[in-house]
Parts: sequence; C-alpha cells; structure tokens
Amino acid sequence: MKLNKYTFIITVVSIFIWSCNQTTKSKDTMPTERQLSAKDILGNPNYLAMSYGGYRYADHSIEPTAEELKEDMKLLQAIGVKLIRTYKLLKPQATNLVKVISEMKKEDPNFEMYVMLGAWVDCKNSFGSGDGEPDHNAENEENPAEIARAVALANQYPDIIKVIAVGNEAMVKWAASYYVEPWIILKWVNHLQDLKKEDKLPKDLWITSSDNFASWGGGGDEYHIEDLNKLIKAVDFISMHTYPMHDTHYQPDFWLKPFDKSEMTDIEKIEESMLRSKTYAITQYENVKKYMESLGVSKPIHIGETGWASFSDGYYGANGSKACDEYKEALYYKHMRDWTNEAGMSCFYFEGFDEPWKGGENPGNSEKHFGLMTVDGKAKYAIWDLVDNNAFKGLTRNGKPITKTYNGKKEDLMKDVLVPPTKEQMSSHQSN
Repeated sequence: MKLNKYTFIITVVSIFIWSCNQTTKSKDTMPTERQLSAKDILGNPNYLAMSYGGYRYADHSIEPTAEELKEDMKLLQAIGVKLIRTYKLLKPQATNLVKVISEMKKEDPNFEMYVMLGAWVDCKNSFGSGDGEPDHNAENEENPAEIARAVALANQYPDIIKVIAVGNEAMVKWAASYYVEPWIILKWVNHLQDLKKEDKLPKDLWITSSDNFASWGGGGDEYHIEDLNKLIKAVDFISMHTYPMHDTHYQPDFWLKPFDKSEMTDIEKIEESMLRSKTYAITQYENVKKYMESLGVSKPIHIGETGWASFSDGYYGANGSKACDEYKEALYYKHMRDWTNEAGMSCFYFEGFDEPWKGGENPGNSEKHFGLMTVDGKAKYAIWDLVDNNAFKGLTRNGKPITKTYNGKKEDLMKDVLVPPTKEQMSSHQSN
C-alpha cells in the first residue's frame, strides 16, 4: 500500500504516542526498586530493630516535636536501626512519627525506616478507668477506635508501616490492671487478616501481637487454652518478649547460680552471669517454639521486646539483685544482637532512648533507664564504639552533640558495676 505524506506523518506520530504510552505504562508497573515487605525486613541483620518512644520529659503530656522526632530517627539510623516498634496511637506521637519518616524519605532517597505499629488493647475498667474492677473477659470501649487508627495509618503509609501488633503485653496475667483474655486479641487479629483478604489493607502487611513469652505458651499451663492456639495459627509471626533483667528479682535462681570457680575475678563473675542471662532468654524462646510446634504450626518468632536497664535504686540495684549498670547493659545488648542476628530473627531492643515519664515519680526507677542513650544525648557504654567511629558526627539530641556517659572514662564507669549477690546474700537482704 502506498502512503501519501499525510498518512505517513499520522502513522509516525501514532507509533510515537503508542511507544510513549508503553514506556509510561512500563514505568508505572515496573518500579525501579521493589517495595520491601515485612517478610523481607524481619530477621534481616541489615535492618536492625528497636523499640522507640520519643517522650523526653517527665510530663507525658509534652509531645515530641517533628524536629525532635527527626533528630531521633537520624540517631537510630546511625546505630544501624531501620525498623522501629512504637505505640501511642491515642496520642499524636505515632501519627507524627510516621509523617516525619515519610518527609525524611522524600528529602533523602537513601533514608530507610520502617515501622511495626502497635495498637493498644486492654480490658474494661482498665487502670481504674471504670466503676468496677478490671473485667478481663470484656474489652475497653476504646479498642475499636484504636484498631481503626492503626488501619487508617497502615493504608496511608504502606511504604513505611509493615506490621500491626494488636496489644502490648495485653494477655500476660501479671498485668492485672489491664490484661485481656486471648479471645479478644484473636478477634482483632482475625479482623485485620480479613481486611487484608478484602483488599482493605495491604496484602503483605503482617499482623501479630506483642506479648510476654508466657502468654505465647512458653509459661504455665494456665496459658495453654484453645483461644491461644487459634491466635498462634492466626498471626503471621509471633512477637515474643523476654526480660531476664526483671527475673533477677522474680526468678533469681539463674542469676544467683553458684560460680564453678571460686578463684574467678569479679569481672569474670559478671560476664558469666550475663551469659546465663542470654541463655535464659534463649530458653524462653525455645519454650515458645516448642509449644507452637506442638500445635503443628511453623512460623517465624521474633523478639518484640527485650532490654536491660542501666540503673535501678529498687529491686535490681545495689540493694537488690545488683543487676543494673551500663556495663551489664552493654553485655546484654551485644549478646542479644549476636544471638538474634545469627539466628535470623529480629530483636526490637528496648530501647533507643531513656524516657523519664515512665515508672512513676522516682527518678531511680529502672523503667526510666532502659535507653542506649540518655535523654540529653549521651551514649551509654553499649554504643561508645559508635561515638569513637564518628557514627554520630553532626547529629544532636536536644541540640547537643552526642558524647559518652562518664566522660568516656571506663574506670569511672566500672566503679558503679556490682557483682551479683550469692543466694545467701540475697536471702539475708530479703529477710531484713
């Protein structure tokens, strides 16, 4: 067929437009970098996990500003953290945090930070909020709104929020002021899984609940009920908490075990005790894994929380189990990172920064001292090496450059390090 010049021009233009459309379509459907999912990130040692709370004041009503949140994200990135776990959906922090991360990603394409978003769930009359005693078999009227907030944020920021965790230590029975029976957690986990099936949540969003090892079947028979079994089958992975530090007081036998060699130095005794703490945490993990597998279930288990306080004037301090100081905190941090990285597990270490609002009015309460950094930006012994390596160069907290605690003098730090007591010493103290 012979083409006149007009037909030829139209044909060429049509081919050009078709080619452009195909190129545009190709770019839209074939992104230059695939979005990472929870499956890609969890258990990846290149994406260290951390529990995060940005509250810097004893007054919990003072919200961290956008600039303060940005400061913290840069500091966590310098530590190697790319996955954080946070709550506070009822307060502005969680929403503001995800918004800040989104803005930072736009400002710097190399910045990476992902979120495991916690939805707080508790029982009716929790924390004395109602007319009667806590009703553990009924739920707080606020729970549906909390879940709805988590869903809305996950849909708004699917590139950042990779996990929703229903509840925080919400099933463990020692949480007498707020815990719920497992069926309540199961109900909300199933609700979120259904939303995924209905394309009302991203399909690669993972759903879990963050709870104590005992609540996941690793403890007593009182937890081994059918609703827990159903929950284990419903979640995408198990987020398990383990706190050997607390059990230096509540379950002290592992901590007060006699040393095999009486000629051991004090430092050797401390290091041996911290190795036992690591083994203690691993045992709790193995107990959860054993229970899960007894149900015919095989799915990932990650450490949703674990940590070690650097100071306590209560149960874990000089007049108690002598567990808390920066040296022991550093040993535990290294042990947990080494174990979980080697095992292909995520460990949401608790936590990045001290939070002075926790633990009541006593400034010596251990809950205020779990951070790897102090409120004013001093790096504790666990991350002194990062200061030496200039990891925090140009970064600040509260406008101050990052320096070391104890002015970097290890000999001064070691003066505050105590050897764990013997069983006899602990018994004598408890009887007085």
